[in-house]
Amino acid sequence: MKNMKKILALSLVGCMCAGALVGCKKDSGSSSGSSGTASTASKADDKKADDGGETVELKGDASKGSVYWLNFKPESDEVLQEVAKMYTDKTKIPVKVVTASSGTYEQTLSSEMDKSDAPTMFVIGTPAGVKQWGDYALDLKNTKIAKELKTDAYNLTNADGKLCSIGYCYEAYGLIMNVDLVEQAGYKAEDIKDFDSLKTVVEGIHSKASELGFDAFTSCDMDDSSSWRFTGHMANLDYYYEEQKAGTKWTECPASITGDYLPNYKKLFDLCINNSISDPKELATGGHDASNQFKTKKAAFTVQGSWEYAGYAEAGLKNMKMIPYYCGVEGEDKAGLNCGTENCWAINSKTSEDNQAATMDFMYWCVTDPDASKKLVDTFGVMPYKNAAASSNGFLKNADEYTNAGNYVMDWATNYQPNVNDYRAALVSALNAYCADQSDANWDGVKKAFVDGWATQYAIANS
Repeated sequence: MKNMKKILALSLVGCMCAGALVGCKKDSGSSSGSSGTASTASKADDKKADDGGETVELKGDASKGSVYWLNFKPESDEVLQEVAKMYTDKTKIPVKVVTASSGTYEQTLSSEMDKSDAPTMFVIGTPAGVKQWGDYALDLKNTKIAKELKTDAYNLTNADGKLCSIGYCYEAYGLIMNVDLVEQAGYKAEDIKDFDSLKTVVEGIHSKASELGFDAFTSCDMDDSSSWRFTGHMANLDYYYEEQKAGTKWTECPASITGDYLPNYKKLFDLCINNSISDPKELATGGHDASNQFKTKKAAFTVQGSWEYAGYAEAGLKNMKMIPYYCGVEGEDKAGLNCGTENCWAINSKTSEDNQAATMDFMYWCVTDPDASKKLVDTFGVMPYKNAAASSNGFLKNADEYTNAGNYVMDWATNYQPNVNDYRAALVSALNAYCADQSDANWDGVKKAFVDGWATQYAIANS
């Protein structure tokens, strides 16, 4: 596949309540999550993994093969290296894990697939990704790894019914709160149930940050390592509520969007950047470590996902909670978290049969071995497999709690963003101009990038 220029769409919407699949192109620095209870997806979607037909056995000799896992999740690299060594020590089969830098997975995959020693195990995340990479995916239908699935909500097939990839974890994102700091500031965390109550707490903390010794929000940098939190994840609130207003979930990338809920996005975005450790004018260049700011209790809130739970807990944070993207929408007191997955395993159909067999055995071991699966769920989050270890990620417990209370789950409509890199780059540029000067004229630039930019990139992607 010489001089290949392909864009890998890296996300599969697996909303915990609906398990709906979407088609977009996704490249983010974010990653996974976990839960100590049964997954919302499993409870809300009774559709089980396909167990019709005999288990398909691969033709190769695993003992003569090797595994090359191209990893999408930088924050999991250390754990994956440990798991690879565990398997090699146990079986003598070589396992190599290469981790793409944040925001570079698609370029790395294209480059690595051009090589004779290509990845045997990689990520295909959406129907668009299936179109791009489906020829490089082994059919996983009725294989032993597929038989281990508890649900097929996260599976991706092509038009011919070929099972190209299967989800290996799911996650949630929203606003993460240090409950102790909120209470130290004189507020009750449980009173935050909508935008107005959130605004009261956030602005109150920011107004006396010097006295308290901490601010409301961590830095909201707009460099490549951070901007996806706002141009991808937070943007989802507009897309999701557009879906709801239309009365149906997207099943393919729409040619245009209305931006009807962009004023709500603005409310939350303004609240974050104007009540933060960093001046909005400093956000374009980045360089602030929001994760460390939260870990060291420099701020009570951060914009992040369930994949951060383990790192925060290891830093000594105990009393944390993830809350929804409150933004002033009517009825949002019944909102839940943004839930889904962007992580789906595929096996390279172009590698040798021995490598395919070795990779299949490795994947199966990852989700059935108690020690290996425990390590993986602790870094990835919930793994939707029958014998995978349970996890104790508090943020996905929050997701379950919201759902169990009858709150709605916000599916990952953001994963439909057309030509995601170009779309988000234009949005970042417009938001940077706005952060430097929060004028109406500059917000009009954000509107143009958000709404007109969607139609432009859709036209390019579908030309």
